Amino acid sequence: MSDKSLSLILGSGGARGMAHIGVIRWLEEHDYKIESISGCSMGALVGGIYACGKLSEFTDWLRALDKLDIVKLLDLTLSDGGFVKGDRIIETLKELVGNHCIEDLPITFTAVAANIEDEKEVWLNRGPVFDAIRASISLPLFFTPAQLGEQRLLDGGILNPVPIAPTFNDATSVKLAVNLNGKPLAYAQPAKQITAEGQSGLREKVQTYIEDLARRSVSKVDIDMDMFDVANQTFDAMQGAIARHKLAIYPPDVVVEIPRNACGTLEFDRAEEMIELGYESAESALGSLS
Repeated sequence: MSDKSLSLILGSGGARGMAHIGVIRWLEEHDYKIESISGCSMGALVGGIYACGKLSEFTDWLRALDKLDIVKLLDLTLSDGGFVKGDRIIETLKELVGNHCIEDLPITFTAVAANIEDEKEVWLNRGPVFDAIRASISLPLFFTPAQLGEQRLLDGGILNPVPIAPTFNDATSVKLAVNLNGKPLAYAQPAKQITAEGQSGLREKVQTYIEDLARRSVSKVDIDMDMFDVANQTFDAMQGAIARHKLAIYPPDVVVEIPRNACGTLEFDRAEEMIELGYESAESALGSLS
């Protein structure tokens, strides 16, 4: 392919969105020029940080996260609409990436959120990057809704988990969508355990302690995690159905599919595995076109 200009559509799906990093890495290695990004939820987060030129720093930060780090980033609240404010995560990312405005980015960027009161998508393509990202990642029940002006916004995946429409007028050769709600594996992939030979039981005890700490930290606000898991599985199934519908009506040139049970929504300690999955999935979908 001589002209490798590309519009990149990055879908929603929680921690599975770390696969977007692997897809982008594959595209860069094969000389594709990403000229625009439309992202939803985790797709907006990865896409926005890439457009800011800081994906490498973000990737290094993700790879260093463990379960305890993730717990420390959760600023729990008793506010209505969610049990995590999200301020701590956003401020941490601003320190890492910087506070950019969308209109100043070298790549056209749109983050998609949902205004459920008006039952419509909201395309955020102006103003501070992290204001747009915070609105787009507002996972129902987990994050509190984002307030932008008079609009109370939630995760864009509620209405459009693969936001292709913002790229319709792009003058690019390829429109590539990454769907994080692809056909599930026959059984969920277990997390890869990286252990040293002859490892004592101490590390396992520490890991158990951290997982218990995470559960106890959340329980302080009386959240029923089993209830959250059921709600989240329901949300994933809903997003999968909407994604299939959107992709059938507005088919992009290429779709990279990530199984919706490849990892849990909050399993951000599995970065290396998900990045590699994204890279391999991009090779499978695009390898023959390069």
